[in-house]
Amino acid sequence: MNILIVDDDVELVGLLSFAFETAGYTVGTAFDGHEAITMVRAHNPDLVILDVNLPNQDGFQVLADLRRISQAPVIMLTVRATEEDEIEGLDLGADDYLRKPFSPRALLARVRSHLRRRVEPGEDPVLALGSISLDVDRCDLRVGDGEAQRLSPLESRLMKALLAHRGRPVDPDRLVDAVWLDRDTADRELLKQVVHRLRRKLAAAGGEGSWIEYIAGSGYAITASSTG
Repeated sequence: MNILIVDDDVELVGLLSFAFETAGYTVGTAFDGHEAITMVRAHNPDLVILDVNLPNQDGFQVLADLRRISQAPVIMLTVRATEEDEIEGLDLGADDYLRKPFSPRALLARVRSHLRRRVEPGEDPVLALGSISLDVDRCDLRVGDGEAQRLSPLESRLMKALLAHRGRPVDPDRLVDAVWLDRDTADRELLKQVVHRLRRKLAAAGGEGSWIEYIAGSGYAITASSTG
């Protein structure tokens, strides 16, 4: 697996590179946003570790550029993980946040968690319910013959979980586990943000955002309206 570390802290990059190489990963490094995008284009990493505070471009700008060319999981590193920062990162397609300072072991555990979330051998790469279809590998959402909408990895995992339940409601806590897995700081409020963004993309694909319905006491479901 190929990991790209993007941070202007030379000492931290060296420490993380050693930890990940010892764990068997191939590691690339970049120290600013322009170098990061060049590395992504050249090496197509399986996962990116991206610092929010970078010279020239901040990590959010880099993330927006990165999402135009890659759907690799992105873990943001930050010393300022406010709720507003997390929401901005989620809107741009970040998969996880880790506040500095942290231990390399904690970051390694999260990396392993995200890399496990691939299409397993034998798993159908396209899930469908009624007119809705999701290409799990490409993170493309379609409604009928409409234009595909590219989902972030978080949005794709949420839609995958909803489609897998074939219209039955899914408890929000189970969805948090499905979308973030080992992420201790994920909660229902962050889930609501991802649901909101997924509804918008469902509408942009030609469906209705209201097809993702919250059923009080039960959870979220793809409603019967989507199966007509």
